[in-house]
Amino acid sequence: LHIAILASIFSLIIYWLIRDRYRVRNLSGKHVFITGCDTGLGNSLAKWLDKRGFCVIAACATEKAGQELQSCSSPSLKTVSLNLADSNSIARAVVFVTKETAGKGLFGLVCNAEGTAPVAPTDWLRIEDFHSVLDVNLLGLIEITLKLLPLLKRAEGRVVNLINAKGLMAFVGGGYSLSKWGMEAFSDTLRIEMQHFGVKVSIVEHGFFKAGVVNSDIIEKYLFRLWNRLTPEIRDSYGEKYFVE
Repeated sequence: LHIAILASIFSLIIYWLIRDRYRVRNLSGKHVFITGCDTGLGNSLAKWLDKRGFCVIAACATEKAGQELQSCSSPSLKTVSLNLADSNSIARAVVFVTKETAGKGLFGLVCNAEGTAPVAPTDWLRIEDFHSVLDVNLLGLIEITLKLLPLLKRAEGRVVNLINAKGLMAFVGGGYSLSKWGMEAFSDTLRIEMQHFGVKVSIVEHGFFKAGVVNSDIIEKYLFRLWNRLTPEIRDSYGEKYFVE
């Protein structure tokens, strides 16, 4: 029995070593579309893939961020404006990606959506506070994925959804954790369905990096705004001590 266990462990180690040595070849001409490239992981990934020869299409929320990214990248990197909470903006981005890929299909879609605030006790929130996060992190991600699936199927490409692991711990109210759990479910379902077309779907659960994400000052600002709009009854039920702590 001990020999069988050791053999299994050894085989697993060999499998992982072989798998980790696998690299995608012939990167030239392979298009990768990345959302959320203004700062942080999306921005770093766009630069990293660009240096390795991929044809990167980077989606940025602001024109300034797009210009800054292009200024430090190769001419093959293209940028496009994208607001994941706006269906018209998504449609325009899809048209841009379709033109750039020129019938080749899309080799990769990397979704890196990070709408965070507001984060607060649930009964401090209104339904529009949930929409402000879910419309970006979940519904926007789903919409742009659906519209790009034909291009992904044409190239037998892959979808990679970057999910902050802290969003899988539901310890505070708001749409953030809801969106991350929803992204997991959407990705798992899509992975099964896309196997038939040779499209891979992966989840990368990354840590909490200090990379331009919403900081404590912004979260505190939202908390003050939410606290001040509460009814006297709700404020009294919590008390000033609870709010300060």
